[in-house]
Amino acid sequence: MIIVDAHCDTITKIMESNANLYKNESHVDIVRMKNAGNFVQFFAAFIEPAYCQAYALKRAIQIIDKFYEQLDIHKDDIMLCCNYNEIITAVNQCKVGAILSIEGGEALQGSLSALRIFYRLGVRSICLTWNHRNEIADGVADGSSGGGLTPFGRDVIKEMNSLGMLVDLSHISEKGFWDAIELSSLPIITSHSNAKKICNNKRNLNDEQIAAIRKNGGVIGINLFPSFLNEAGKATTKDIVKHIEHIVALTGYEHIGLGADFDGIDNTPEDVAGLQDIGKIFNELIRLNYPQEFIEKLAGGNFLRVIKEVL
Repeated sequence: MIIVDAHCDTITKIMESNANLYKNESHVDIVRMKNAGNFVQFFAAFIEPAYCQAYALKRAIQIIDKFYEQLDIHKDDIMLCCNYNEIITAVNQCKVGAILSIEGGEALQGSLSALRIFYRLGVRSICLTWNHRNEIADGVADGSSGGGLTPFGRDVIKEMNSLGMLVDLSHISEKGFWDAIELSSLPIITSHSNAKKICNNKRNLNDEQIAAIRKNGGVIGINLFPSFLNEAGKATTKDIVKHIEHIVALTGYEHIGLGADFDGIDNTPEDVAGLQDIGKIFNELIRLNYPQEFIEKLAGGNFLRVIKEVL
Protein backbone atom coordinates (compact mmCIF):
# COMPACT_ATOMS: atom_id res chain seq x y z
CA MET A 1 0.00 0.00 0.00
CA ILE A 2 1.25 3.48 -0.91
CA ILE A 3 0.16 6.36 1.32
CA VAL A 4 -0.23 9.80 -0.26
CA ASP A 5 -0.78 12.94 1.79
CA ALA A 6 -1.76 15.76 -0.57
CA HIS A 7 -0.89 18.73 1.64
CA CYS A 8 1.51 19.83 4.37
CA ASP A 9 3.25 23.11 5.24
CA THR A 10 6.31 21.47 6.76
CA ILE A 11 8.97 23.13 4.60
CA THR A 12 7.87 26.59 5.71
CA LYS A 13 7.70 25.37 9.30
CA ILE A 14 11.25 24.04 9.36
CA MET A 15 12.55 27.06 7.43
CA GLU A 16 11.15 29.44 10.02
CA SER A 17 12.33 27.36 12.99
CA ASN A 18 15.72 26.41 11.50
CA ALA A 19 14.83 22.76 11.94
CA ASN A 20 15.62 19.70 9.82
CA LEU A 21 13.30 17.66 7.64
CA TYR A 22 14.89 14.38 8.72
CA LYS A 23 13.75 14.61 12.34
CA ASN A 24 11.95 17.49 14.06
CA GLU A 25 9.27 18.48 16.54
CA SER A 26 6.71 19.40 13.85
CA HIS A 27 3.97 17.17 12.46
CA VAL A 28 6.01 15.67 9.60
CA ASP A 29 9.57 14.43 9.16
CA ILE A 30 11.40 11.83 7.11
CA VAL A 31 11.77 9.40 10.02
CA ARG A 32 8.00 9.25 10.53
CA MET A 33 7.25 9.10 6.79
CA LYS A 34 9.58 6.13 6.36
CA ASN A 35 8.13 4.43 9.42
CA ALA A 36 4.66 4.77 7.87
CA GLY A 37 5.70 2.60 4.93
CA ASN A 38 5.59 3.57 1.26
CA PHE A 39 4.93 7.28 1.61
CA VAL A 40 4.36 10.15 -0.82
CA GLN A 41 4.10 13.68 0.59
CA PHE A 42 2.99 16.85 -1.19
CA PHE A 43 5.09 19.73 0.19
CA ALA A 44 3.44 23.13 -0.26
CA ALA A 45 5.09 26.49 -0.68
CA PHE A 46 2.47 28.56 1.13
CA ILE A 47 2.34 32.24 0.19
CA GLU A 48 1.24 33.98 3.38
CA PRO A 49 -0.76 37.21 2.97
CA ALA A 50 2.14 39.25 4.37
CA TYR A 51 4.14 38.43 1.22
CA CYS A 52 1.42 39.42 -1.24
CA GLN A 53 1.57 41.04 -3.66
CA ALA A 54 5.06 42.46 -4.14
CA TYR A 55 7.06 39.58 -2.65
CA ALA A 56 4.91 36.55 -3.47
CA LEU A 57 7.17 35.11 -6.16
CA LYS A 58 10.28 35.74 -4.07
CA ARG A 59 8.69 33.98 -1.09
CA ALA A 60 7.80 30.96 -3.21
CA ILE A 61 11.39 30.75 -4.46
CA GLN A 62 12.74 30.91 -0.90
CA ILE A 63 10.53 28.01 0.21
CA ILE A 64 11.33 25.95 -2.88
CA ASP A 65 15.04 26.58 -2.31
CA LYS A 66 14.66 25.23 1.25
CA PHE A 67 12.82 22.21 -0.16
CA TYR A 68 15.70 21.42 -2.51
CA GLU A 69 18.27 22.01 0.22
CA GLN A 70 16.60 19.35 2.37
CA LEU A 71 16.27 16.93 -0.54
CA ASP A 72 19.98 17.30 -1.31
CA ILE A 73 20.97 16.73 2.33
CA HIS A 74 18.74 13.66 2.68
CA LYS A 75 18.96 12.28 -0.86
CA ASP A 76 19.35 8.72 0.40
CA ASP A 77 15.92 8.89 2.05
CA ILE A 78 13.73 11.20 -0.05
CA MET A 79 13.44 12.15 -3.73
CA LEU A 80 11.53 14.62 -5.85
CA CYS A 81 8.78 12.97 -7.89
CA CYS A 82 7.35 14.77 -10.92
CA ASN A 83 5.22 11.92 -12.24
CA TYR A 84 3.80 8.50 -11.39
CA ASN A 85 6.81 6.54 -12.64
CA GLU A 86 9.13 8.51 -10.37
CA ILE A 87 6.87 7.71 -7.41
CA ILE A 88 7.23 4.01 -8.19
CA THR A 89 11.00 4.47 -8.43
CA ALA A 90 11.02 6.13 -5.00
CA VAL A 91 8.98 3.29 -3.50
CA ASN A 92 11.24 0.65 -5.06
CA GLN A 93 14.29 2.45 -3.60
CA CYS A 94 12.63 2.68 -0.15
CA LYS A 95 12.63 6.48 -0.34
CA VAL A 96 9.91 8.98 0.49
CA GLY A 97 8.36 10.44 -2.65
CA ALA A 98 8.18 14.25 -2.49
CA ILE A 99 5.80 16.21 -4.71
CA LEU A 100 6.29 19.98 -4.82
CA SER A 101 3.21 22.22 -4.75
CA ILE A 102 2.33 25.88 -4.30
CA GLU A 103 -0.48 27.10 -2.06
CA GLY A 104 -1.63 30.44 -3.40
CA GLY A 105 -1.53 31.52 -7.04
CA GLU A 106 -0.20 34.87 -5.82
CA ALA A 107 3.19 33.28 -6.45
CA LEU A 108 2.65 33.69 -10.19
CA GLN A 109 2.17 37.47 -9.84
CA GLY A 110 -0.03 37.49 -12.93
CA SER A 111 2.53 35.83 -15.21
CA LEU A 112 2.22 32.61 -17.21
CA SER A 113 6.00 32.78 -17.60
CA ALA A 114 6.27 32.31 -13.83
CA LEU A 115 3.95 29.31 -14.06
CA ARG A 116 6.15 27.70 -16.68
CA ILE A 117 9.32 28.40 -14.67
CA PHE A 118 7.75 26.86 -11.56
CA TYR A 119 6.92 23.79 -13.65
CA ARG A 120 10.59 23.56 -14.65
CA LEU A 121 11.50 23.81 -10.97
CA GLY A 122 9.42 20.71 -10.31
CA VAL A 123 6.12 22.20 -9.12
CA ARG A 124 3.33 19.83 -10.10
CA SER A 125 0.31 21.18 -8.19
CA ILE A 126 -0.98 24.69 -7.50
CA CYS A 127 -3.75 25.62 -5.09
CA LEU A 128 -5.13 28.52 -7.13
CA THR A 129 -6.01 30.73 -4.18
CA TRP A 130 -5.63 30.87 -0.46
CA ASN A 131 -8.55 32.52 1.35
CA HIS A 132 -8.29 35.88 -0.37
CA ARG A 133 -8.66 37.30 -3.87
CA ASN A 134 -5.67 37.19 -6.19
CA GLU A 135 -5.02 37.56 -9.92
CA ILE A 136 -6.54 34.12 -10.57
CA ALA A 137 -9.81 34.12 -8.61
CA ASP A 138 -11.56 34.95 -5.36
CA GLY A 139 -10.76 32.87 -2.30
CA VAL A 140 -13.40 31.59 0.10
CA ALA A 141 -13.08 34.68 2.31
CA ASP A 142 -14.10 36.85 -0.64
CA GLY A 143 -16.82 34.50 -1.89
CA SER A 144 -19.65 36.87 -0.98
CA SER A 145 -18.63 39.09 -3.89
CA GLY A 146 -19.62 36.33 -6.31
CA GLY A 147 -16.25 36.54 -8.06
CA GLY A 148 -14.92 33.53 -9.89
CA LEU A 149 -12.03 33.01 -12.28
CA THR A 150 -10.48 36.05 -13.89
CA PRO A 151 -9.36 35.98 -17.54
CA PHE A 152 -5.83 35.33 -16.26
CA GLY A 153 -7.17 32.54 -14.07
CA ARG A 154 -8.70 30.88 -17.10
CA ASP A 155 -5.37 31.10 -18.90
CA VAL A 156 -3.64 29.56 -15.86
CA ILE A 157 -5.91 26.52 -15.85
CA LYS A 158 -5.51 26.00 -19.59
CA GLU A 159 -1.73 26.23 -19.26
CA MET A 160 -1.68 23.89 -16.26
CA ASN A 161 -3.73 21.37 -18.24
CA SER A 162 -1.30 21.69 -21.13
CA LEU A 163 1.82 21.31 -18.97
CA GLY A 164 0.39 18.49 -16.87
CA MET A 165 -0.12 20.06 -13.45
CA LEU A 166 -2.74 19.37 -10.79
CA VAL A 167 -5.32 22.14 -10.42
CA ASP A 168 -6.09 22.35 -6.69
CA LEU A 169 -9.40 24.03 -5.73
CA SER A 170 -9.09 24.00 -1.94
CA HIS A 171 -9.59 27.56 -0.63
CA ILE A 172 -11.25 28.90 -3.81
CA SER A 173 -14.63 30.68 -3.79
CA GLU A 174 -17.65 28.64 -4.83
CA LYS A 175 -18.02 30.62 -8.08
CA GLY A 176 -14.35 30.04 -8.81
CA PHE A 177 -14.80 26.34 -8.11
CA TRP A 178 -17.59 26.03 -10.65
CA ASP A 179 -15.70 28.06 -13.24
CA ALA A 180 -12.66 25.81 -12.85
CA ILE A 181 -14.65 22.58 -12.95
CA GLU A 182 -16.28 23.69 -16.18
CA LEU A 183 -13.00 24.79 -17.75
CA SER A 184 -10.50 22.11 -16.78
CA SER A 185 -10.05 19.31 -19.29
CA LEU A 186 -8.34 17.13 -16.67
CA PRO A 187 -9.34 15.89 -13.20
CA ILE A 188 -8.93 18.46 -10.42
CA ILE A 189 -8.17 17.96 -6.75
CA THR A 190 -9.16 19.64 -3.53
CA SER A 191 -6.04 18.71 -1.63
CA HIS A 192 -7.27 19.54 1.88
CA SER A 193 -11.05 20.11 2.14
CA ASN A 194 -13.89 18.41 4.00
CA ALA A 195 -17.69 18.04 3.79
CA LYS A 196 -19.79 21.09 4.64
CA LYS A 197 -22.78 18.87 5.47
CA ILE A 198 -20.82 17.47 8.41
CA CYS A 199 -19.12 20.73 9.46
CA ASN A 200 -20.57 23.98 8.19
CA ASN A 201 -17.30 25.82 7.59
CA LYS A 202 -16.70 28.01 4.54
CA ARG A 203 -13.57 25.99 3.72
CA ASN A 204 -15.56 22.81 3.29
CA LEU A 205 -17.35 21.52 0.19
CA ASN A 206 -21.10 21.30 -0.25
CA ASP A 207 -22.71 18.16 -1.61
CA GLU A 208 -23.03 19.61 -5.12
CA GLN A 209 -19.32 20.35 -5.24
CA ILE A 210 -18.48 16.87 -3.97
CA ALA A 211 -20.68 15.33 -6.66
CA ALA A 212 -19.02 17.52 -9.30
CA ILE A 213 -15.58 16.27 -8.27
CA ARG A 214 -16.83 12.70 -8.71
CA LYS A 215 -18.08 13.56 -12.20
CA ASN A 216 -14.82 15.32 -13.03
CA GLY A 217 -12.79 12.29 -11.94
CA GLY A 218 -10.95 14.22 -9.23
CA VAL A 219 -10.06 13.53 -5.61
CA ILE A 220 -10.86 15.21 -2.27
CA GLY A 221 -8.14 15.14 0.41
CA ILE A 222 -9.53 14.99 3.95
CA ASN A 223 -8.22 17.84 6.13
CA LEU A 224 -7.44 17.03 9.79
CA PHE A 225 -7.91 20.53 11.21
CA PRO A 226 -10.48 20.12 14.04
CA SER A 227 -12.29 23.35 13.08
CA PHE A 228 -12.97 21.82 9.65
CA LEU A 229 -14.03 18.50 11.19
CA ASN A 230 -16.72 19.73 13.58
CA GLU A 231 -18.10 22.97 14.92
CA ALA A 232 -16.84 22.30 18.46
CA GLY A 233 -13.24 22.73 17.32
CA LYS A 234 -12.11 19.52 19.08
CA ALA A 235 -12.03 16.29 17.15
CA THR A 236 -10.96 12.65 17.08
CA THR A 237 -10.53 9.96 14.47
CA LYS A 238 -14.27 9.33 14.62
CA ASP A 239 -14.90 12.87 13.30
CA ILE A 240 -12.49 12.24 10.42
CA VAL A 241 -14.40 9.06 9.55
CA LYS A 242 -17.72 10.96 9.51
CA HIS A 243 -16.41 13.12 6.67
CA ILE A 244 -14.99 10.12 4.86
CA GLU A 245 -18.30 8.27 5.09
CA HIS A 246 -20.33 11.26 3.90
CA ILE A 247 -18.11 11.82 0.88
CA VAL A 248 -18.04 8.11 0.03
CA ALA A 249 -21.84 8.04 0.16
CA LEU A 250 -21.85 10.69 -2.59
CA THR A 251 -18.90 9.54 -4.69
CA GLY A 252 -18.14 5.90 -4.05
CA TYR A 253 -14.64 4.70 -3.21
CA GLU A 254 -12.76 6.39 -6.05
CA HIS A 255 -12.62 10.08 -5.14
CA ILE A 256 -11.30 10.48 -1.61
CA GLY A 257 -7.82 10.62 -0.11
CA LEU A 258 -5.77 12.31 2.59
CA GLY A 259 -4.79 15.98 2.75
CA ALA A 260 -3.89 16.33 6.42
CA ASP A 261 -2.66 19.95 6.33
CA PHE A 262 0.00 19.01 8.88
CA ASP A 263 2.17 21.92 10.02
CA GLY A 264 -0.37 24.29 8.53
CA ILE A 265 -3.00 23.80 11.24
CA ASP A 266 -3.08 25.26 14.73
CA ASN A 267 -4.06 22.00 16.39
CA THR A 268 -4.78 18.39 15.48
CA PRO A 269 -7.38 15.80 16.44
CA GLU A 270 -6.84 14.55 19.97
CA ASP A 271 -5.69 11.11 18.82
CA VAL A 272 -3.78 12.17 15.68
CA ALA A 273 -0.90 14.31 16.93
CA GLY A 274 1.09 14.06 13.72
CA LEU A 275 1.99 11.82 10.84
CA GLN A 276 2.94 9.02 13.22
CA ASP A 277 -0.77 8.54 14.00
CA ILE A 278 -2.10 8.44 10.45
CA GLY A 279 -2.62 4.69 10.68
CA LYS A 280 -5.32 5.22 13.30
CA ILE A 281 -7.64 6.42 10.52
CA PHE A 282 -7.16 3.18 8.63
CA ASN A 283 -7.59 1.13 11.80
CA GLU A 284 -10.91 2.82 12.55
CA LEU A 285 -12.14 2.02 9.03
CA ILE A 286 -11.03 -1.60 9.45
CA ARG A 287 -12.97 -1.71 12.72
CA LEU A 288 -16.04 -0.53 10.78
CA ASN A 289 -15.56 -3.40 8.30
CA TYR A 290 -14.52 -1.30 5.30
CA PRO A 291 -12.77 -3.50 2.73
CA GLN A 292 -9.02 -3.41 2.22
CA GLU A 293 -9.64 -2.28 -1.36
CA PHE A 294 -11.21 0.96 -0.09
CA ILE A 295 -8.55 1.60 2.53
CA GLU A 296 -5.83 1.30 -0.12
CA LYS A 297 -7.66 3.76 -2.39
CA LEU A 298 -8.18 6.23 0.45
CA ALA A 299 -4.60 5.88 1.64
CA GLY A 300 -3.13 6.79 -1.71
CA GLY A 301 -4.58 4.84 -4.61
CA ASN A 302 -7.03 7.53 -5.68
CA PHE A 303 -4.44 10.31 -5.70
CA LEU A 304 -2.04 8.00 -7.55
CA ARG A 305 -4.71 7.47 -10.22
CA VAL A 306 -5.06 11.21 -10.80
CA ILE A 307 -1.29 11.73 -10.68
CA LYS A 308 -0.85 9.05 -13.33
CA GLU A 309 -3.48 10.67 -15.54
CA VAL A 310 -2.45 14.32 -15.17
CA LEU A 311 1.30 14.55 -14.56
